[in-house]
Amino acid sequence: MARELTVPLLRLRGVRKAFGAAQALRNADLEIAPGEVHALVGENGAGKSTLISILGGALSPDAGSLEFLGAPYRPAGPREARNLGVAVVHQELALAPHLDVEANICLGRERSRLGFLIGQERRARETLEWLGYGHLDPRARVGGLGVAERQIVEIARALFQDARLILMDEPTSSLPAHDVENLFAVIARLKARGVSVVYISHFLEEVARVADRITVLRDGETAAAGLPASTPARDILAAMVGRPLGEIFPSIHRNLGDTLLSVRGWVSRPGAAPADFHLKRGQILGLAGLVGSGRSSLLRSLYGLRQAEAGETEMAEARGREGSGKRIGFLSEDRKEEGLALNLSVRANATLAGLARFVGPAGLLRLGSEARAVRDVCASLRVRYLDPDQPVGSLSGGNQQKVALSRLLLGDCEVWLLDEPTRGVDVGAKAEIYRLVAQAAADGKAVLWSGSHLPELFGICDSLAVMHRGAMSPVRPVQGWSESEVMAWATSGKADPA
Repeated sequence: MARELTVPLLRLRGVRKAFGAAQALRNADLEIAPGEVHALVGENGAGKSTLISILGGALSPDAGSLEFLGAPYRPAGPREARNLGVAVVHQELALAPHLDVEANICLGRERSRLGFLIGQERRARETLEWLGYGHLDPRARVGGLGVAERQIVEIARALFQDARLILMDEPTSSLPAHDVENLFAVIARLKARGVSVVYISHFLEEVARVADRITVLRDGETAAAGLPASTPARDILAAMVGRPLGEIFPSIHRNLGDTLLSVRGWVSRPGAAPADFHLKRGQILGLAGLVGSGRSSLLRSLYGLRQAEAGETEMAEARGREGSGKRIGFLSEDRKEEGLALNLSVRANATLAGLARFVGPAGLLRLGSEARAVRDVCASLRVRYLDPDQPVGSLSGGNQQKVALSRLLLGDCEVWLLDEPTRGVDVGAKAEIYRLVAQAAADGKAVLWSGSHLPELFGICDSLAVMHRGAMSPVRPVQGWSESEVMAWATSGKADPA
């Protein structure tokens, strides 16, 4: 539990921030004690990222009181925030990939003599050793490191700069289970040293493990302040969405129909074993496996984004109106780099795959029809946006993901290939994505869902297969698997590794 102290490390009262007509923060309060791990949770668009940007010096609040160590806190920029003792570890890591580990750790705190840089390898190595990563070579180029090691470099930089408060934004969103455990050990070391951590995550099971207290933001306001970490998840969810949340996985009845996609002898990458499976109308087939197991390679090769080594696929004949049912839709796990055109509008992104349906007899685009269709689909997905023509990059992560999914609907795709479709979105948005996908399957779509979160796969899928080093297990009904069997297959390629 958090310590009872007269003066908190950080105190915010009534913080407000608007971007034009959009009110990102309305009345945000937050209080952090020294040596405390404080979780900040809320739906996408609740104001978490804006609040972190204000604390990190990237934004200035429009109103409100901010104090750090009992003194007014209004940094003029990120550099001043770091000098005052506040550092941010962003979800999209802010590193110089062409420089080595030492240079990234010392960035902004370089030492020089007579115009020449003085190496600080010893201090950088000591910082890494204290974090439990003494094996990481300070001379290694950061661009060649894995995600977990790059994240440690950012944390090491914060410690090198004597940070008293480290803000971690979705630090485990791209980490496998082993690296998540290592990160938790690092956070425990930071806490023991007296460093405070603000931990933003959509994974409530992580929050319960790592946090001392929890603050919930909703629609830019503090909905619950400083809840104990033992608060039941249902109460946290109710505070996040403003109402009691029922079953997160929908109970929409689905009938399996005829086979829509047959895959035979499919080798998605060199050295992989051939995969054979069938996707039926109404089916949601889950694809589990560790990072690097070949899940993404399989989906990307089926969609034609990479050349398959061998195999064949067969699509059933189209049904419904002429030209429908012959397309496969793909949702990338990386929406920022390849899933969306962030500088284009919500409307343009939603209709990219189905623009032909809005072309009139003279070859002109029927803009009114397109706008109405986008408004309708965004309303059905509960996308929060101001205008269909605003850049999709200005939306929160969960709303961006729903726009990416709307493309599959407006493109009239009958086979959906979904690669980590709920990565980086909040619980409320996840529930809406589950509902959308389940309804699409009930309407006769076939879904191949690749994911790494087993409770999600067990909750949304009716059948499941597991990938291990490019090899795919037999497909079984989801009730025929246990989590231990899935992990056994994922780590050894066998149901019983013994």
